Amino acid sequence: MKYLSWAAVLAIAIALGIITVLYLTVYPLQMSIYLFLAALLLFVLVSLLLIWFRRTRLVVAIVLCLVLFIAGYSIMTSVVLSRDDPRAIPEITRAKSDPGLGHTAILYFTHGEPETYDPIGWINQFREFDEQKISFIPFLARPLFIFQLRQHYLQVGKSEHRQMHLRMLRSLAEQYRMEGNNDTRFYISFLDDEPRPDAAAIQALNDGASNIILSEVFLTDSNHTAEGKELIEELNIEEYGVNLVDTGPLWDSSTLKSMFVERANANIGTTDKSKVGVLLVGHGQPDEWDVEWATETEQETLFREQILDLLAADGYSGELLSQAWMEFKEPKPAEKVEQFYRLGAEKVLFFSAAISADSIHSQYDVPALVHEAAVPEDFIMTNLGAWNDDALVILAIKEKIDRAAQGVTPD
Repeated sequence: MKYLSWAAVLAIAIALGIITVLYLTVYPLQMSIYLFLAALLLFVLVSLLLIWFRRTRLVVAIVLCLVLFIAGYSIMTSVVLSRDDPRAIPEITRAKSDPGLGHTAILYFTHGEPETYDPIGWINQFREFDEQKISFIPFLARPLFIFQLRQHYLQVGKSEHRQMHLRMLRSLAEQYRMEGNNDTRFYISFLDDEPRPDAAAIQALNDGASNIILSEVFLTDSNHTAEGKELIEELNIEEYGVNLVDTGPLWDSSTLKSMFVERANANIGTTDKSKVGVLLVGHGQPDEWDVEWATETEQETLFREQILDLLAADGYSGELLSQAWMEFKEPKPAEKVEQFYRLGAEKVLFFSAAISADSIHSQYDVPALVHEAAVPEDFIMTNLGAWNDDALVILAIKEKIDRAAQGVTPD
């Protein structure tokens, strides 16, 4: 009985660690099952410890249970984080001797975010940073990070990111059709959703494309854009006689910057521009990442500075124009909103300036941070969101593609 009691409580402690990670990371419909199991195991464990152990043995048993709980938690964390990316990659059926059909394929490439909770994108991100030895969320804290991601999905219901980008791609294709271009074909692709950029590139190859333009619907050059390009480069598309170029991200697009001014003007109502605060909230990355990808922060900052210059030139007050960061960097949005209020702003317009389409960030994270501001409840704070399918956004993407096309169109 002595050894059986020790074996029982230690086994329960390990199981509790495993179940805890599952509760933190499973699909929402399974949450209640694992929460019940975790609560039941905890109750049984505490009861058995109090019934079977006394004094020194109880202290030793509690310490061993904590150690084995952490062991079970660590094992299950490793299992969750080693999950394979389930996205399918089609087979290349085109022969390298096939010259193609002569048309151009546009690979519309953006970040992507599953409509409903799925942590695979962040699991891939953890793996990538570990391989690059870039410091990020500590190993044992990653299930808690995934738990917070799930909570955000539960708050907003679902992400509109995918559907918005599909709308944007349709609008882009319509622009070409209106110009009489019925030959160019368009393919959606996402870094963290279906289909991956390499899968889209393979489909374009199999459809006979002779030219492929990678349209980067991102704000900056970053590890995200690099990862997508690496996936495509691994296909060795040039071996099929296909010209491949990319557009680069959109941080230097004058047309995209002008969209922020037009949208702000359309939403100020009757308030004088000099009394309207405009806050451009960037994404932000840890300072350690700036060592590897300095362009992420540099380009994001310069992009917003130039938008603020345009707003000032359009009549907005310079002291009521500012940048903030969603995470990792300062200042945070609430601080700037409070500053605007003290300076006499009558309302604040805020953008998720680095987000290409509605997402958990623009639907939940940024608004939540803005509304942390200690201002009166009737103070107007209007969320102008991500870029979305604004006509100027579509034009900015098209301008980039058209410039890149000059490098792939045969003489």
